[in-house]
Amino acid sequence: MFKTILVGISILLAIAFGSLAIGQIRSQQEVDRIWQTLASAPTPKTFTKEAIADLPEPVQRYFLRAIALGTPLATTVELDMQGQFRLASDKPWLPMQAQELLTSKGFVWQAKIGSGWSQFRGADYYFNRMGRMRFAVLGLIPVVNASNPDTARSAMGRMVAELMWLPSALLPQAGVEWSAIDDRTIEAKLKVDGEPVTLRLEIDRDGKLLSGYALRWGDRTPDGSWTYIPMGGKYYAERTFDGFTIPSQVGVGWWFGSDRYFEFFQGTIDRAEFN
Repeated sequence: MFKTILVGISILLAIAFGSLAIGQIRSQQEVDRIWQTLASAPTPKTFTKEAIADLPEPVQRYFLRAIALGTPLATTVELDMQGQFRLASDKPWLPMQAQELLTSKGFVWQAKIGSGWSQFRGADYYFNRMGRMRFAVLGLIPVVNASNPDTARSAMGRMVAELMWLPSALLPQAGVEWSAIDDRTIEAKLKVDGEPVTLRLEIDRDGKLLSGYALRWGDRTPDGSWTYIPMGGKYYAERTFDGFTIPSQVGVGWWFGSDRYFEFFQGTIDRAEFN
């Protein structure tokens, strides 16, 4: 009798884990499909001074540092990153490794957060007005699976805040309107799927990025309600990849620029491939 019960439990566990595995395989297939859809061929156009001739001087200074003259104007960038991530200010920092495909139309971020038996694996993405965040312990046991209008709007804001990793997507020919707030502060206004978003960047006298933020839809409020929150961070180092000079060491958080600032991400870019 006892043996029969054990066999039955084993069968039920096998079915349960099999179902979880099938679910994760389908999830990964969805992520892979979006990745392939967002990936695009390189453009034959290259960066020239004429492309930014009508922009304010501080904005020109930024682009001339971010993109080398003659560089093909990439529409996508693939990033390898590592660092640490935390869920709340009273939670510990967890090791993080991730790969990301970023475009002006969407992004896919695939990450491993934590280590050992408590490691979370999953993806965060935005594409075609849809956003989703899905993570599972060891890639099997779901802990987060959110996909709704709030998630989509939040993911859109994240994408815009990260366009400092794809400077060519911020050029005026991409439909971006630039202004200079002062000699060290520049602002880009753009639309993503018809929704206006603003990205503000701080630069030094040589055009190097120091910090930046965008208003991102989020629920990091005292009562958990959703609102637009400044999300951004400081850029501590830069590297040049394929003619693009981008922040390579960053710290990012909610409520940027206020005493409520909560930094949840610290990362280093190890590889950036532009296409």
